[in-house]
Amino acid sequence: MSSPRLLIGRRSLQGAYYMLTTTVADRQRIFIDDATVECVVEALRCSDREKRSKTLAWVVMPDHIHWLMQLGNGNISRCMQAFKSRSARAVNLHRGTQGASLWQRGFYDHCVRSDESLLEQANHLLENPVRSGLTTKVGEYPYCWSRWPSATE
Repeated sequence: MSSPRLLIGRRSLQGAYYMLTTTVADRQRIFIDDATVECVVEALRCSDREKRSKTLAWVVMPDHIHWLMQLGNGNISRCMQAFKSRSARAVNLHRGTQGASLWQRGFYDHCVRSDESLLEQANHLLENPVRSGLTTKVGEYPYCWSRWPSATE
């Protein structure tokens, strides 16, 4: 269950940059194959096409995702709700688990301050698989992307 503390101080500023994290229900490790991960990635792309977001970087870990983005139309909660809904439908359809809860309630957000570097945020995001022991080198993990090519080298 999500903590109400996650809502304290949450502000949605169109055009602001956010680092978002959301976790699979019961921390199930379901993002371990290309097709399941593609369901999540397509939901991120759809958010961009709908102008809810402009994605800068992402990593899909086995039981959670990190998403660096610029907020477009709407607010951060609606953007994340639309992403979670769309990705859950696609993953459930792919896995044959109709109606199953995919995501834990809530999400963590960090509004990137003006003194923080977006490239540093992207690099930190892309280093997550190394810190988690899924790979030994940044750029080897297949389920990540950054708009800055140098960020993955």
